[in-house]
Amino acid sequence: MSGDRLLRQSSRILLSGLLLLSWGCVHRIHVTPASPAVSPNTIGQSLNVVVPFLAVEGADHRPGIALLDWPAQDLRSSTIDYIQSRRTFASVGDRPADLTLTVKAWLTMRSRGNYRYSLRLESALGPSGNQPVKSYLVEKETVGSSVRWITSSDQAPIAEALQAALDDLLAQIEADYLLYSKVLH
Repeated sequence: MSGDRLLRQSSRILLSGLLLLSWGCVHRIHVTPASPAVSPNTIGQSLNVVVPFLAVEGADHRPGIALLDWPAQDLRSSTIDYIQSRRTFASVGDRPADLTLTVKAWLTMRSRGNYRYSLRLESALGPSGNQPVKSYLVEKETVGSSVRWITSSDQAPIAEALQAALDDLLAQIEADYLLYSKVLH
């Protein structure tokens, strides 16, 4: 076998092994926060939820650490489900509506003893196609385990941070319900 051919074959084997290893070390996150209660102030408008991005930064990017995959689509679906169950708006989805809630998200992971998960949501709400009426900022931190062997090691603290962040965000929006009730009238 020639040296070139042996090198190519070895490279393919190594690449295949790395792909298999990386697929087995990815924590694919799916969260389903539940609304703790029905909103005391319903906004009689339809809502479109947009999540333009979800940035993940931190401990999972170091060599030998399991990678984290939490797509923006999952955050959007989770946010829609949460708002539907809370009944803050007349209807909510990912289609054009009276109002648009844009949520930009950052998840930061740090490792100092136990893993710390910080979730930052920068949100803006206003009539669809127009400038937002108001912006909201929510930051929540949770603590996970000291190791990340299985997906639930990441999923449980991320779900907890998202639950707390959505509770806070919707409480702020509901406090401004008169502002949004008047927007389209």
